[in-house]
Amino acid sequence: MLKKSLTAAFAGIALLGATPVLSQGIGHTWFMRGTIVEVGSTGTVVCIGKADGAEVGQVLDVYRIVPHTGPQKGTGPSFHRKEVGEVRIDHVFDDHFAHVTVVSGKPARNDIVELQRSH
Repeated sequence: MLKKSLTAAFAGIALLGATPVLSQGIGHTWFMRGTIVEVGSTGTVVCIGKADGAEVGQVLDVYRIVPHTGPQKGTGPSFHRKEVGEVRIDHVFDDHFAHVTVVSGKPARNDIVELQRSH
């Protein structure tokens, strides 16, 4: 279980193509960055902010970690990322957080967000 948690945490580090900045704090840099931290009546908040280069209007893909069921084969991961929607940044309100609007899908708390890449 710890291996799964650490693997998921480290997967979030590469989000937005940014290198972790130690001044952001260990919680943001290693565990929360690139995740949806709130979905509720006050809106949807992601843990991506000014320190990550977030800008109003950016569109982020939303992924959910899906565990594989059944026996594990080999040493590969026992989960995969499944795209579940998109969100658009409406307001960057500090170094670590931004308010977003759901563009498509049904993003949920703890889903991963990642800047869309140009094709």
